[in-house]
Order: sequence, then structure tokens, then C-alpha cells
Amino acid sequence: MRFLSESTGMRIPCYSVLDGNGEIIVGSDYEQLSEEIAVKMYTSMVTLQMMDTIFYEAQRQGRISFYMTSTGEEAISIAAAAALTADDIILPQYREPGILLWRGFTIEEFASQCFGNKDDCGKGRQMPNHYGSKKLNFVTISSPIATQLPQAVGVAYSLKMDKKDACVVTYTGDGGTSEGDFHAALNFAAVTEAPVVFICRNNGWAISTNISEQFRSDGIVVRGRAYGIRSIRVDGNDALAVYSAIHTAREMAISEQMPVLVEALSYRVGHHSTSDDSTKYRSVDEIEYWKKVRDPVNRFRKWVERNGWWSEEEESELRSSMKKQLLQAIQVAEKTEKPPLKELFSDVYDVPPPNLREQEKQLRETIIRYPQDYPSDVPL
Repeated sequence: MRFLSESTGMRIPCYSVLDGNGEIIVGSDYEQLSEEIAVKMYTSMVTLQMMDTIFYEAQRQGRISFYMTSTGEEAISIAAAAALTADDIILPQYREPGILLWRGFTIEEFASQCFGNKDDCGKGRQMPNHYGSKKLNFVTISSPIATQLPQAVGVAYSLKMDKKDACVVTYTGDGGTSEGDFHAALNFAAVTEAPVVFICRNNGWAISTNISEQFRSDGIVVRGRAYGIRSIRVDGNDALAVYSAIHTAREMAISEQMPVLVEALSYRVGHHSTSDDSTKYRSVDEIEYWKKVRDPVNRFRKWVERNGWWSEEEESELRSSMKKQLLQAIQVAEKTEKPPLKELFSDVYDVPPPNLREQEKQLRETIIRYPQDYPSDVPL
């Protein structure tokens, strides 16, 4: 009689290309990047970092109700986006605005969504940060954890049935892997051989729960094999490694019609959200170390500069112009009127049923009766 051991005793290695100084690790196997793509990746990472800072401050000023940053995890979304095509469908969690940014979602569109004005493509129905774009194949973010994962498998299976030259990419955090939906999704994907790439951002924290209290396994990557899924662990703070891993994972998913699991190791430098104060459960020194020493943006910048593709002058120019654009976008979005009241009742039924028409009638009557209790900037 022989039982399988609970652990092999050997940790699964982490795929890296760049060292901490932005130099190629000797012997690294990676996908080559053109100057154009590399510079776009870097400028997108800087833009995302600046957008997070300024939008976060806007929330602290009481101008928007809620915000979540991607600070410290910029490479996981932007480098992945660079490795995908526009036909690949994204089912995100909530730290993937970098993919939208890469695909052409404008700063103005981000601002409109956060302020929930009439220019918001979600018509003000979602919380700030819960972006979506049908045009850009980015399924709207949903707050409940991990629900997007089994949905992603279904979408991927439809691509398989239609013989599309595309895959689905879906994200979750380390906390999301404790949800039943994660396990159901992996098994579902393996059995149906769906072309879906699961990307887990293992950033160390599920809100205030550290990974040491989240699981006993060697991270997330080992779970792929348990379900019969090819897997890799990658340094999520290394943009070149993320790009190479996702580029290869996409090729596998499409050419071999199979799911792939990617565990991206990173660190959530920011608070979980504007509703959280992470200094209550982790040290400031720990946060500062990852912010200053392990920052993926600076690491990638060193490599781009070493190639002669970026200069200090271009850096100053980019940051100055982006700051102006971001501040202007916020000012415009803040002054833009909200969606009209009727949008609360649209987009569900072709012909609104009697009960919905009655609800709208009652709401309008209540607003007329108690106008002081309703926002004056929502057109009736």
C-alpha cells in the first residue's frame, strides 16, 4: 500500500527573463519584442500607474465613490494584452484595466465609467472600476469573486465549436482559487478541452488574508496538473516573462485546443480598494520594499533604456502630458450629466412588462413628491 505524499518537497520553479536590474538572465528563453511593442508596453504601464494614482486621489477627495488600483501588478495585464490579439476574449477580475488601455479604451472612457455619467458605456449601472467593452472583447467586470471563470470556459467552448482562431483569457486572484467556481472551471475546461488561458494573479493577499492562511499547496500552479491542465509559474513583475508565457500559452490553447493555467507571482502594493487600509494587517516596510525595489514598471524601463529605445526626456514628456490628460478627463467627466432616469429600465426587455412599467411610474411619482431626496443631476 502506498499513499501519494501531500508534497513533493520541491517547489515549482518560477519562469523569469529579467533580473531585478532589468538585465536578461543568462540562458533565458523568451519571445523577442520589437521596439514599437516594447515602448507601447512601457508607456501603457506608466499610464496605468499614473491613472491609478490620480483616480485614487479623486476618490479620496470624495469625487468618485470607489476605486481599486493595479499598483505593483501592471505587467500582468499589459504584457499579457500585448501577447494576445484583439479577437481574444477577456473575462477579467478587477485589476485588469491595463488590457482595456492596451486595446484602445481611452482615458476619457475610464473617467466616464468611474463617474457614471451619460458617456459611460455601462450607463452608470456599475460600480466605479467595473469596466466593460463589447467592442474591445472585454466582458464587464463582476464583483462576486471567481464567477467569471466557469463562464470563460463556456465562451471558450463556443470558440472551439465555431473553429475560431482565438482563445479566452480569464483572470482571478489567489483568493479566488478558494472559491468553488475556480475548481469547477478548471475541471470543466479540462474535460471539454476548451481554449482558455487561466491567469491567477498570486499577489500574496486576498484582501487581508495572506496566502499562508489561504492554502497549503505550493501556490496555484500545482492545481493545474490535478485537473489535467498544462501549467506554468511566471514572475508577474517581469514584463518580458509575462509576455513570453502568455504568448506561448495562447498558441498552445488555440493550436492544441486545450486549457492552460498561468500563475503570475506578484505583490499587491496598493490597498485592496479605497474601502481598505492594508497597514492594519501588513507592515509599511513590506509595502515600501515591493514599491521601490520590485516595481515592474521600473524594471522594464531599465531594459527598454538599455536597448536605446527610451530616454529621460521622453519620460518627462510622457508623465507631463499624461498628468494633464488625466486631470482634464476627470474634470470633464465630473461635469458631464448623468444618464437619464429611463436607462434604469432599459436593455433588459424588448417590450417592458407591466410590472416594470409600474415600477418606473411609481419611481417618477415618488421623485415628484420628494424631490429633495433625489440627485438633481439625474435627468428625468
